[in-house]
Amino acid sequence: MATTQLLEKADAALAAKNVKEAEKLYQEVLSTSSASDVHTTDASVQQQQLRNQEKALVKLGELYRDQKNAQGLSNVITQSRSFMSSTAKAKTAKLIRTLLDFFNSIPDSYDIQKQTLIDNIAWAKAEKRIFLKHSLETRLVGLQLDTQQYRPALALIDTLLTELKRLDDKMILTEVHLLESRVYRGIGNFPKAKAALTSSRTAANSIYCPPLLQAALDLQSGILHAEDKDYTTAYSYFFESFENLSAQGDAGALGALKYMLLCKVMLNLPEDVNSLLTVKLAAKYAQLRDVESMRAVARAHQDRNLADFEKALREYKDELSSDPTIRSHLASLYDNLLEQNLLRIIEPYSVVEIEHVAELVKQERQGVESKLSQMILDKVFHGVLDQGRGCLLVFDEPEADNAYGAAIETLEEVGKVVQSLYAKTVQIA
Repeated sequence: MATTQLLEKADAALAAKNVKEAEKLYQEVLSTSSASDVHTTDASVQQQQLRNQEKALVKLGELYRDQKNAQGLSNVITQSRSFMSSTAKAKTAKLIRTLLDFFNSIPDSYDIQKQTLIDNIAWAKAEKRIFLKHSLETRLVGLQLDTQQYRPALALIDTLLTELKRLDDKMILTEVHLLESRVYRGIGNFPKAKAALTSSRTAANSIYCPPLLQAALDLQSGILHAEDKDYTTAYSYFFESFENLSAQGDAGALGALKYMLLCKVMLNLPEDVNSLLTVKLAAKYAQLRDVESMRAVARAHQDRNLADFEKALREYKDELSSDPTIRSHLASLYDNLLEQNLLRIIEPYSVVEIEHVAELVKQERQGVESKLSQMILDKVFHGVLDQGRGCLLVFDEPEADNAYGAAIETLEEVGKVVQSLYAKTVQIA
Protein backbone atom coordinates (compact mmCIF):
# COMPACT_ATOMS: atom_id res chain seq x y z
CA MET A 1 0.00 0.00 0.00
CA ALA A 2 1.31 3.48 -0.90
CA THR A 3 2.51 5.66 2.00
CA THR A 4 -0.11 8.32 1.18
CA GLN A 5 -2.94 5.82 1.76
CA LEU A 6 -1.29 4.51 4.93
CA LEU A 7 -0.96 8.06 6.22
CA GLU A 8 -4.64 8.80 5.55
CA LYS A 9 -5.68 5.61 7.36
CA ALA A 10 -3.40 6.50 10.31
CA ASP A 11 -4.87 10.01 10.54
CA ALA A 12 -8.38 8.56 10.48
CA ALA A 13 -7.49 6.05 13.23
CA LEU A 14 -6.02 8.84 15.38
CA ALA A 15 -9.14 10.97 14.87
CA ALA A 16 -11.23 7.97 16.00
CA LYS A 17 -9.06 7.74 19.18
CA ASN A 18 -7.68 4.38 18.03
CA VAL A 19 -4.17 5.19 19.22
CA LYS A 20 -2.62 1.73 18.85
CA GLU A 21 -3.82 1.34 15.27
CA ALA A 22 -2.61 4.85 14.40
CA GLU A 23 0.81 4.12 15.93
CA LYS A 24 1.09 0.88 13.94
CA LEU A 25 0.17 2.61 10.67
CA TYR A 26 2.60 5.52 11.21
CA GLN A 27 5.37 3.00 11.90
CA GLU A 28 4.40 1.21 8.68
CA VAL A 29 4.71 4.48 6.75
CA LEU A 30 8.24 4.92 8.10
CA SER A 31 9.34 1.35 7.39
CA THR A 32 7.58 0.83 4.09
CA SER A 33 9.74 -0.02 1.09
CA SER A 34 7.04 -0.10 -1.55
CA ALA A 35 8.65 -0.43 -4.97
CA SER A 36 6.33 2.19 -6.41
CA ASP A 37 7.60 4.81 -3.93
CA VAL A 38 11.16 4.01 -2.91
CA HIS A 39 12.64 2.60 -6.13
CA THR A 40 10.89 4.95 -8.53
CA THR A 41 12.90 7.39 -10.56
CA ASP A 42 10.00 9.88 -10.64
CA ALA A 43 11.22 12.92 -8.66
CA SER A 44 7.68 14.07 -7.73
CA VAL A 45 6.86 10.63 -6.28
CA GLN A 46 10.10 10.62 -4.29
CA GLN A 47 9.33 14.08 -2.91
CA GLN A 48 5.84 12.93 -1.89
CA GLN A 49 7.37 9.89 -0.18
CA LEU A 50 9.71 12.15 1.84
CA ARG A 51 6.85 14.50 2.77
CA ASN A 52 4.77 11.53 3.96
CA GLN A 53 7.66 10.21 6.05
CA GLU A 54 8.22 13.63 7.60
CA LYS A 55 4.53 13.98 8.45
CA ALA A 56 4.48 10.44 9.93
CA LEU A 57 7.52 11.26 12.11
CA VAL A 58 5.91 14.43 13.46
CA LYS A 59 2.53 12.76 14.03
CA LEU A 60 4.15 9.81 15.79
CA GLY A 61 6.16 12.24 17.94
CA GLU A 62 2.95 14.09 18.88
CA LEU A 63 1.27 10.79 19.70
CA TYR A 64 4.08 9.75 22.08
CA ARG A 65 4.14 13.27 23.57
CA ASP A 66 0.42 13.04 24.38
CA GLN A 67 0.98 9.59 25.87
CA LYS A 68 3.96 10.91 27.92
CA ASN A 69 6.06 8.15 26.35
CA ALA A 70 9.61 9.55 26.43
CA GLN A 71 11.25 6.30 25.29
CA GLY A 72 8.91 6.04 22.30
CA LEU A 73 9.73 9.63 21.33
CA SER A 74 13.44 8.86 21.62
CA ASN A 75 12.98 5.89 19.27
CA VAL A 76 11.17 8.10 16.73
CA ILE A 77 14.12 10.52 16.72
CA THR A 78 16.49 7.60 16.13
CA GLN A 79 14.23 6.34 13.32
CA SER A 80 14.27 9.76 11.71
CA ARG A 81 17.98 9.41 10.87
CA SER A 82 17.29 7.35 7.73
CA PHE A 83 14.89 10.07 6.58
CA MET A 84 17.39 12.80 7.47
CA SER A 85 20.10 11.14 5.40
CA SER A 86 18.06 11.71 2.22
CA THR A 87 16.75 15.22 2.79
CA ALA A 88 18.06 18.77 2.95
CA LYS A 89 20.17 19.64 5.99
CA ALA A 90 18.06 22.70 6.87
CA LYS A 91 14.89 20.59 6.92
CA THR A 92 16.71 17.95 8.98
CA ALA A 93 17.61 20.48 11.70
CA LYS A 94 14.05 21.84 11.81
CA LEU A 95 12.54 18.35 12.08
CA ILE A 96 14.83 17.18 14.88
CA ARG A 97 14.22 20.42 16.82
CA THR A 98 10.48 19.88 16.48
CA LEU A 99 10.73 16.32 17.78
CA LEU A 100 13.02 17.31 20.67
CA ASP A 101 10.57 20.08 21.68
CA PHE A 102 8.01 17.36 22.39
CA PHE A 103 10.12 16.25 25.39
CA ASN A 104 9.19 19.52 27.15
CA SER A 105 5.65 18.24 27.72
CA ILE A 106 6.83 14.92 29.21
CA PRO A 107 7.66 15.05 32.94
CA ASP A 108 10.74 13.25 34.33
CA SER A 109 12.18 12.71 30.85
CA TYR A 110 15.58 14.31 31.55
CA ASP A 111 17.70 11.13 31.43
CA ILE A 112 16.15 9.86 28.19
CA GLN A 113 16.33 13.31 26.58
CA LYS A 114 19.98 13.69 27.56
CA GLN A 115 20.90 10.27 26.17
CA THR A 116 18.94 10.98 22.97
CA LEU A 117 20.86 14.22 22.49
CA ILE A 118 24.24 12.57 23.14
CA ASP A 119 23.47 9.76 20.64
CA ASN A 120 22.33 12.21 17.96
CA ILE A 121 25.33 14.50 18.53
CA ALA A 122 27.59 11.48 17.91
CA TRP A 123 25.59 10.60 14.76
CA ALA A 124 25.73 14.20 13.46
CA LYS A 125 29.49 14.26 14.06
CA ALA A 126 29.97 10.97 12.21
CA GLU A 127 27.82 12.22 9.31
CA LYS A 128 29.76 15.53 9.30
CA ARG A 129 26.55 17.53 9.90
CA ILE A 130 28.33 20.30 11.75
CA PHE A 131 25.45 22.78 12.05
CA LEU A 132 23.08 20.09 13.34
CA LYS A 133 25.75 19.01 15.84
CA HIS A 134 26.08 22.60 17.12
CA SER A 135 22.31 22.95 17.38
CA LEU A 136 22.04 19.72 19.41
CA GLU A 137 24.98 20.64 21.65
CA THR A 138 23.34 24.02 22.36
CA ARG A 139 20.18 22.22 23.41
CA LEU A 140 22.22 19.87 25.63
CA VAL A 141 23.77 22.91 27.37
CA GLY A 142 20.26 24.24 28.00
CA LEU A 143 19.26 20.88 29.48
CA GLN A 144 22.32 20.85 31.77
CA LEU A 145 21.55 24.42 32.84
CA ASP A 146 17.96 23.49 33.75
CA THR A 147 19.26 20.64 35.93
CA GLN A 148 22.01 22.85 37.47
CA GLN A 149 24.89 20.83 35.99
CA TYR A 150 27.02 23.95 35.61
CA ARG A 151 30.48 22.37 35.29
CA PRO A 152 29.73 20.10 32.28
CA ALA A 153 27.68 22.95 30.75
CA LEU A 154 30.66 25.32 30.89
CA ALA A 155 32.99 22.69 29.44
CA LEU A 156 30.64 22.12 26.47
CA ILE A 157 30.16 25.91 26.02
CA ASP A 158 33.95 26.42 25.75
CA THR A 159 34.17 23.78 23.03
CA LEU A 160 31.18 25.21 21.18
CA LEU A 161 32.46 28.79 21.28
CA THR A 162 35.82 27.75 19.81
CA GLU A 163 34.11 26.03 16.85
CA LEU A 164 31.42 28.71 16.34
CA LYS A 165 33.91 31.58 16.24
CA ARG A 166 35.81 29.75 13.54
CA LEU A 167 32.60 29.24 11.51
CA ASP A 168 31.26 32.72 12.36
CA ASP A 169 27.71 31.40 12.94
CA LYS A 170 26.22 34.48 14.64
CA MET A 171 22.80 33.02 15.42
CA ILE A 172 24.02 30.01 17.42
CA LEU A 173 26.84 32.16 18.84
CA THR A 174 24.20 34.51 20.28
CA GLU A 175 22.34 31.58 21.86
CA VAL A 176 25.50 30.01 23.30
CA HIS A 177 26.76 33.28 24.82
CA LEU A 178 23.31 33.78 26.35
CA LEU A 179 23.43 30.27 27.85
CA GLU A 180 26.95 31.04 29.10
CA SER A 181 25.62 34.16 30.84
CA ARG A 182 22.84 32.14 32.48
CA VAL A 183 25.31 29.46 33.65
CA TYR A 184 27.67 32.03 35.20
CA ARG A 185 24.70 33.70 36.84
CA GLY A 186 23.67 30.30 38.24
CA ILE A 187 27.08 29.83 39.90
CA GLY A 188 27.09 33.42 41.17
CA ASN A 189 29.85 34.81 38.91
CA PHE A 190 28.08 38.04 37.90
CA PRO A 191 31.04 39.82 36.19
CA LYS A 192 31.44 36.89 33.76
CA ALA A 193 27.65 36.65 33.35
CA LYS A 194 27.58 40.32 32.26
CA ALA A 195 30.56 39.85 29.93
CA ALA A 196 28.89 36.84 28.27
CA LEU A 197 25.63 38.78 27.86
CA THR A 198 27.52 41.66 26.24
CA SER A 199 29.10 39.17 23.79
CA SER A 200 25.66 37.74 23.06
CA ARG A 201 24.20 41.18 22.32
CA THR A 202 27.19 42.05 20.12
CA ALA A 203 26.63 38.89 18.04
CA ALA A 204 22.87 39.57 17.91
CA ASN A 205 23.40 43.12 16.60
CA SER A 206 24.94 41.82 13.37
CA ILE A 207 21.99 39.53 12.45
CA TYR A 208 18.21 39.49 12.44
CA CYS A 209 17.38 38.44 15.98
CA PRO A 210 14.12 36.41 16.25
CA PRO A 211 11.58 37.86 18.74
CA LEU A 212 11.89 34.95 21.20
CA LEU A 213 15.69 35.20 21.29
CA GLN A 214 15.47 38.99 21.74
CA ALA A 215 13.01 38.43 24.60
CA ALA A 216 15.45 35.97 26.22
CA LEU A 217 18.26 38.55 25.95
CA ASP A 218 16.06 41.24 27.54
CA LEU A 219 15.01 38.86 30.31
CA GLN A 220 18.64 38.00 31.16
CA SER A 221 19.56 41.73 31.10
CA GLY A 222 16.74 42.43 33.53
CA ILE A 223 17.83 39.64 35.87
CA LEU A 224 21.42 40.92 35.99
CA HIS A 225 20.31 44.52 36.59
CA ALA A 226 18.03 43.28 39.39
CA GLU A 227 21.03 41.54 40.98
CA ASP A 228 22.75 44.97 40.99
CA LYS A 229 19.66 46.42 42.77
CA ASP A 230 18.93 48.57 39.71
CA TYR A 231 15.25 47.65 39.68
CA THR A 232 14.15 50.57 37.50
CA THR A 233 16.33 49.48 34.56
CA ALA A 234 15.49 45.82 35.26
CA TYR A 235 11.76 46.63 35.05
CA SER A 236 12.16 48.23 31.61
CA TYR A 237 13.97 45.12 30.30
CA PHE A 238 11.35 42.80 31.80
CA PHE A 239 8.60 44.88 30.20
CA GLU A 240 10.25 44.61 26.76
CA SER A 241 10.61 40.85 27.23
CA PHE A 242 6.99 40.52 28.42
CA GLU A 243 5.67 42.39 25.37
CA ASN A 244 7.70 40.21 22.99
CA LEU A 245 6.74 36.93 24.64
CA SER A 246 3.05 37.90 24.86
CA ALA A 247 2.99 38.81 21.16
CA GLN A 248 4.43 35.36 20.35
CA GLY A 249 2.01 33.60 22.73
CA ASP A 250 4.96 32.10 24.63
CA ALA A 251 4.41 30.62 28.11
CA GLY A 252 7.49 32.50 29.35
CA ALA A 253 5.46 35.74 29.34
CA LEU A 254 4.09 34.82 32.79
CA GLY A 255 7.62 34.62 34.22
CA ALA A 256 8.50 38.05 32.79
CA LEU A 257 5.31 39.49 34.32
CA LYS A 258 6.23 38.05 37.74
CA TYR A 259 9.64 39.73 37.48
CA MET A 260 7.93 43.04 36.63
CA LEU A 261 5.74 42.75 39.74
CA LEU A 262 8.81 41.83 41.80
CA CYS A 263 10.58 45.01 40.64
CA LYS A 264 7.61 47.13 41.72
CA VAL A 265 7.70 45.54 45.18
CA MET A 266 11.48 45.94 45.50
CA LEU A 267 11.17 49.62 44.48
CA ASN A 268 8.79 50.13 47.45
CA LEU A 269 5.91 50.67 45.04
CA PRO A 270 3.64 47.73 45.99
CA GLU A 271 0.56 49.85 45.30
CA ASP A 272 1.53 49.81 41.58
CA VAL A 273 1.09 46.04 41.39
CA ASN A 274 -2.72 46.17 41.02
CA SER A 275 -2.61 48.99 38.49
CA LEU A 276 -0.02 47.08 36.44
CA LEU A 277 -2.33 44.06 36.28
CA THR A 278 -5.06 46.17 34.65
CA VAL A 279 -2.88 46.72 31.55
CA LYS A 280 -4.35 44.91 28.54
CA LEU A 281 -1.45 42.47 28.02
CA ALA A 282 -1.28 41.59 31.73
CA ALA A 283 -5.05 41.35 32.40
CA LYS A 284 -5.35 37.77 31.13
CA TYR A 285 -2.79 36.60 33.70
CA ALA A 286 -4.33 38.51 36.63
CA GLN A 287 -6.26 35.57 38.09
CA LEU A 288 -3.47 33.00 37.83
CA ARG A 289 -1.98 31.60 41.03
CA ASP A 290 1.53 32.80 40.12
CA VAL A 291 0.32 36.39 39.85
CA GLU A 292 -1.81 36.06 42.98
CA SER A 293 1.34 35.02 44.89
CA MET A 294 3.08 38.27 43.92
CA ARG A 295 -0.04 40.23 44.82
CA ALA A 296 -0.01 38.66 48.31
CA VAL A 297 3.67 39.60 48.76
CA ALA A 298 2.92 43.17 47.65
CA ARG A 299 0.06 43.47 50.18
CA ALA A 300 2.26 42.19 53.02
CA HIS A 301 5.05 44.58 52.05
CA GLN A 302 2.66 47.53 51.82
CA ASP A 303 1.33 46.78 55.32
CA ARG A 304 4.87 46.12 56.65
CA ASN A 305 3.39 42.90 58.05
CA LEU A 306 5.90 40.09 58.63
CA ALA A 307 3.21 37.56 59.57
CA ASP A 308 1.36 38.12 56.27
CA PHE A 309 4.66 37.95 54.37
CA GLU A 310 5.50 34.56 55.92
CA LYS A 311 1.94 33.37 55.27
CA ALA A 312 2.30 34.29 51.58
CA LEU A 313 5.63 32.41 51.39
CA ARG A 314 3.99 29.32 52.92
CA GLU A 315 0.78 29.39 50.87
CA TYR A 316 2.53 30.03 47.56
CA LYS A 317 5.69 28.02 48.22
CA ASP A 318 5.86 26.44 44.75
CA GLU A 319 5.20 29.71 42.92
CA LEU A 320 7.69 31.78 44.97
CA SER A 321 10.46 29.29 45.75
CA SER A 322 10.88 27.44 42.45
CA ASP A 323 12.45 30.45 40.69
CA PRO A 324 15.93 31.28 42.11
CA THR A 325 15.65 34.95 41.06
CA ILE A 326 12.38 35.53 42.90
CA ARG A 327 13.54 33.43 45.86
CA SER A 328 16.75 35.42 46.38
CA HIS A 329 15.07 38.84 46.08
CA LEU A 330 12.22 37.87 48.41
CA ALA A 331 14.80 36.69 50.97
CA SER A 332 16.41 40.13 50.75
CA LEU A 333 12.98 41.79 51.03
CA TYR A 334 12.13 39.68 54.09
CA ASP A 335 15.39 40.76 55.77
CA ASN A 336 14.63 44.42 55.06
CA LEU A 337 11.10 44.05 56.36
CA LEU A 338 12.33 42.36 59.56
CA GLU A 339 14.94 45.09 59.99
CA GLN A 340 12.37 47.88 59.61
CA ASN A 341 10.03 46.19 62.10
CA LEU A 342 12.84 45.76 64.66
CA LEU A 343 13.92 49.41 64.31
CA ARG A 344 10.33 50.57 64.79
CA ILE A 345 9.97 48.46 67.97
CA ILE A 346 13.28 49.37 69.65
CA GLU A 347 13.14 53.08 68.76
CA PRO A 348 11.44 54.29 72.01
CA TYR A 349 13.64 52.19 74.32
CA SER A 350 17.07 52.56 75.86
CA VAL A 351 16.85 49.05 77.37
CA VAL A 352 14.45 46.37 76.15
CA GLU A 353 14.15 42.61 76.70
CA ILE A 354 14.96 40.56 73.62
CA GLU A 355 12.10 38.20 74.48
CA HIS A 356 9.67 41.12 74.34
CA VAL A 357 10.97 42.22 70.92
CA ALA A 358 10.65 38.63 69.62
CA GLU A 359 7.03 38.47 70.82
CA LEU A 360 6.14 41.73 69.07
CA VAL A 361 7.60 40.67 65.71
CA LYS A 362 6.27 37.09 66.21
CA GLN A 363 9.66 35.49 65.56
CA GLU A 364 11.86 33.04 67.46
CA ARG A 365 14.13 34.68 70.04
CA GLN A 366 17.31 33.16 68.59
CA GLY A 367 16.55 34.54 65.11
CA VAL A 368 15.75 38.01 66.49
CA GLU A 369 18.92 38.04 68.60
CA SER A 370 21.02 37.04 65.56
CA LYS A 371 19.41 39.77 63.42
CA LEU A 372 19.93 42.45 66.12
CA SER A 373 23.57 41.41 66.41
CA GLN A 374 24.00 41.72 62.64
CA MET A 375 22.33 45.15 62.65
CA ILE A 376 24.69 46.39 65.41
CA LEU A 377 27.73 45.15 63.45
CA ASP A 378 26.40 46.83 60.28
CA LYS A 379 25.93 50.04 62.35
CA VAL A 380 22.23 50.24 61.51
CA PHE A 381 21.85 51.41 65.13
CA HIS A 382 24.17 51.73 68.12
CA GLY A 383 23.73 49.28 70.96
CA VAL A 384 24.96 46.22 72.86
CA LEU A 385 23.40 42.82 73.47
CA ASP A 386 23.53 41.93 77.17
CA GLN A 387 23.07 38.16 76.95
CA GLY A 388 23.42 37.72 80.72
CA ARG A 389 20.28 39.78 81.34
CA GLY A 390 18.68 38.93 78.01
CA CYS A 391 18.41 42.61 77.12
CA LEU A 392 19.29 44.98 74.32
CA LEU A 393 20.94 48.26 75.36
CA VAL A 394 20.28 51.00 72.81
CA PHE A 395 22.54 54.06 72.67
CA ASP A 396 22.07 57.43 71.06
CA GLU A 397 24.13 57.98 67.96
CA PRO A 398 27.53 59.20 69.21
CA GLU A 399 28.64 62.63 68.12
CA ALA A 400 31.73 62.67 66.00
CA ASP A 401 34.81 63.78 67.92
CA ASN A 402 36.94 65.90 65.59
CA ALA A 403 39.87 66.28 68.04
CA TYR A 404 41.79 63.35 66.58
CA GLY A 405 41.42 64.60 63.00
CA ALA A 406 42.42 68.14 64.01
CA ALA A 407 45.49 66.83 65.86
CA ILE A 408 46.62 64.85 62.81
CA GLU A 409 46.20 67.91 60.57
CA THR A 410 48.21 70.05 63.05
CA LEU A 411 51.03 67.49 63.11
CA GLU A 412 51.09 67.39 59.31
CA GLU A 413 51.41 71.19 59.16
CA VAL A 414 54.18 71.14 61.83
CA GLY A 415 55.96 68.50 59.75
CA LYS A 416 55.84 70.77 56.71
CA VAL A 417 57.31 73.65 58.76
CA VAL A 418 60.18 71.44 60.02
CA GLN A 419 60.91 70.25 56.46
CA SER A 420 60.96 73.86 55.24
CA LEU A 421 63.32 74.96 58.06
CA TYR A 422 65.62 72.00 57.37
CA ALA A 423 65.78 72.90 53.67
CA LYS A 424 66.75 76.51 54.53
CA THR A 425 69.41 75.28 57.00
CA VAL A 426 70.96 73.10 54.28
CA GLN A 427 71.08 76.09 51.90
CA ILE A 428 72.77 78.38 54.50
CA ALA A 429 75.32 75.69 55.38
